[in-house]
Amino acid sequence: MRDMPEFPWDVILPHKRRAAEHPGGIVNLALGEPVDPTPRPVRDALAMASDAPGYPPTEGTDALREAAAGWLRRRLGVSVDPTAVLPAVGTKELIAWLPTMLGVTPGDTVAFPELAFPTFDVSARLAGATSRPVAWPPDLPATERPAVVWLNSPSNPEGRVHSPDELRALVAWAREHGTVLVNDECYIEYGWDGRPCSLLDPRVCGGSHEGLLTVHSLSKRSNLAGYRAGICSGDPALIRRLLGIRKHAGHVVPAPVQGAMRAAFADDAHVEEQRARYARRRQTLRAALLAAGFTIEHSAAGLFLWATRGESCWATVKELSEHGILVAPGVFYGQAGERHVRIAITASDERIAAAAARLR
Repeated sequence: MRDMPEFPWDVILPHKRRAAEHPGGIVNLALGEPVDPTPRPVRDALAMASDAPGYPPTEGTDALREAAAGWLRRRLGVSVDPTAVLPAVGTKELIAWLPTMLGVTPGDTVAFPELAFPTFDVSARLAGATSRPVAWPPDLPATERPAVVWLNSPSNPEGRVHSPDELRALVAWAREHGTVLVNDECYIEYGWDGRPCSLLDPRVCGGSHEGLLTVHSLSKRSNLAGYRAGICSGDPALIRRLLGIRKHAGHVVPAPVQGAMRAAFADDAHVEEQRARYARRRQTLRAALLAAGFTIEHSAAGLFLWATRGESCWATVKELSEHGILVAPGVFYGQAGERHVRIAITASDERIAAAAARLR
């Protein structure tokens, strides 16, 4: 295992303290943490499943797996057998350990976008592998064959979305190189400039999920960040391998949470309500940022605005903290983000309005 980098959110604590000194209080737009209520059907399902004296199945209950497969089919146009769905104790945990569970070892390479969720890099370090940020499409030498390649479409932090054609080319590249291709699709329900496409969509993979995995979180989709709930799906052989290891390691989603997950995947109404909230907040914040001289790039999907004023991200973070607004510096996601900041739209209506007023 390689040394871990400094935890990024510890680095901005001085700016958080400065923002908290504002007379109107801090507007925290750095984390992207859900603040709206967990949907009532999900909470009711959690309570109904609370009498759980026995051990829950690592593979998930039949009801959960069938509900998740139904969601994949209904919302994403993806057909999977329910046995090719595996619940996880939050997808950050799954992402961090997935290369290790797939058998990646020192000497192997784990590649990911040059601007990316930091846990992709951590996943390589935990496996003792070479960590390789790359531009997309992959700029790796033809002779280099990474064991795992991470995608993130829609992406964090940029909100960039790969088209079906781009994803299809990446699948062909991965299969030519014998690489496992994994797409973190955490934000796939929140496309603003069109509907994002799954890696498992038949238009992308030709109907075969061989060598492909997707990761889906309920944290943002259903305001379940506190439940730690997500799934992995795709290649049945890879899912079986992951399941076997997770059984040995005791990586099991608690039974009440499995009940709540089933309810969340079975219900779309709460997602549409949350989309409407985020759309309003996004419009308010985007207009205020543009009026304040920011340029917003990509941001076609997801819950963040990728913004720049052409200066160091730390200068932007510092100035906004003087106005009581905390944002994430782009370098948290790679050196290519040195002149950008990531701004979340997940705060309450009142806090988003306060941020817009301060920007004016």
